[in-house]
Amino acid sequence: MAKHDPNEDPPPYYSVAVHTQPPLKPYEEVVYGVGPGLTPPTRPHYIPQYPPPVVVPQVSQSSTAPRSKKRRGCESNSQCYAGSAGALLVLGLLALAIWLGVRYGTGVSTVPIFHGDDDETIQDRPAIEVDTCPNSTVQCNGIRDCQLGTDETNCVRFGRDGSLQVKTSQDGRFLPVCYKGWDQSFADQTCAQLGFRQSYFTKALQSQGSIGLTVTSRSSLPIQGLVKVSSSCPDQETVSLQCMDCGRQQSTSRIIGGSKAVVGQWPWQLSLHFRGSHVCGGVLISPDFVLTAAHCFPRSNSAPSADDWRVYSGVVSLERLPQPYLVKTILLNENYNSRTNDQDVALLKLTSPVVFDDKVQPACLPTNDQQFPQGTKCWTSGFGTTEEGSDIVSKDLMEVTVDIIGREVCNSPRVYGGSVTNNMLCAGHLDGGKDSCQGDSGGPLVCQGESRWYLVGITSWGAGCGKRNKPGVYTKVSSVLPWIYGKMQQEKP
Repeated sequence: MAKHDPNEDPPPYYSVAVHTQPPLKPYEEVVYGVGPGLTPPTRPHYIPQYPPPVVVPQVSQSSTAPRSKKRRGCESNSQCYAGSAGALLVLGLLALAIWLGVRYGTGVSTVPIFHGDDDETIQDRPAIEVDTCPNSTVQCNGIRDCQLGTDETNCVRFGRDGSLQVKTSQDGRFLPVCYKGWDQSFADQTCAQLGFRQSYFTKALQSQGSIGLTVTSRSSLPIQGLVKVSSSCPDQETVSLQCMDCGRQQSTSRIIGGSKAVVGQWPWQLSLHFRGSHVCGGVLISPDFVLTAAHCFPRSNSAPSADDWRVYSGVVSLERLPQPYLVKTILLNENYNSRTNDQDVALLKLTSPVVFDDKVQPACLPTNDQQFPQGTKCWTSGFGTTEEGSDIVSKDLMEVTVDIIGREVCNSPRVYGGSVTNNMLCAGHLDGGKDSCQGDSGGPLVCQGESRWYLVGITSWGAGCGKRNKPGVYTKVSSVLPWIYGKMQQEKP
């Protein structure tokens, strides 16, 4: 994970002493020491994925030996209150306030503060543009009332088999669209509304539901403004719509766990470079948009500069890079919590569309109701070290298979003790060994559907690399789908 002083640029992934080495790859990313007043070691090293805050030096600073890692937060309630019995009442109240801040700010008292800085306040975060809406705003009526259009950005979603579901001001529920009266023009218009360039495929679905939305007019309005509620769909046929041909591999041969990927095997995998060095992974979801982790970007009083970033597609070796794509806009999730890592997702809009070929293809976004239950075998990929604690990195794209682990198990005291939110999911092996340490922050966790691969998670955090009872934790893509589609609509090409 990207660990850096929030007021500084991301650290280089090599120090002055090891400039002859290739840039280090972050999942177990490089840090230079922990704790207030500590100086950095002579060379970078890897620490567990779930670190305390770190102090990043300027390259010109002198170095000393590394210090041990520290965990933030109280190990138990008794520790939190130790020594307070004889203190003044005001000190006791202050200690209680501090404990409550740590306890409820991180989700569990034994959880360290992820990627955060002790002095971070709301004012330290990049300014976030807030939409302005009049009091007369009506959501999902097809008419943009708000300045940024947020009243019309979460009115479309997809269900099983690509079922198109639309929410209207008339009903307020997501309902299927009747196929009668539907055509390719409506399909293209709806996909363009969602931030895609056109539709890929549309067809009729047999539906058992008794209520649907019928198309009533043809205009440039969003689809929610072109339909009305009907008691039933003719012939019980509803619309199936696919905006992208996604989730397909050119190569399907692989070795289970920790092996080198081949060209075309994970064609949605991207390498994100900051000022010439690989910093994080990314996932291609359309010709114009890339998903990654919010924690990959430095926090400051201003928004991260898109000019500093380059995106490489079709890469299986960092020694053989193609021409990069440039970034036009970096969109960080406004609800991202750097202390708990909740909703750790960012969307990049590119300055030009990615060209698809055998090596470069988008991953499929999951449908609204798609489930990948505990035990499902999935894959994660990225550029990273092959073993914890090593500063010898892989220049090659690596892959590893991991199992979905239920949230109840992952939140048990022996695993992560309540720190896994509803917007996260765990994948790995509780016995240890195979883990997302093979991948980068911001990289993909994909699971196979009937014939396509779906982006289920975005590599976010974890404790250690392949440690027993410490699987990788990923941003749950289905939880942040409304945010993804909303931003794609606002930034559509």
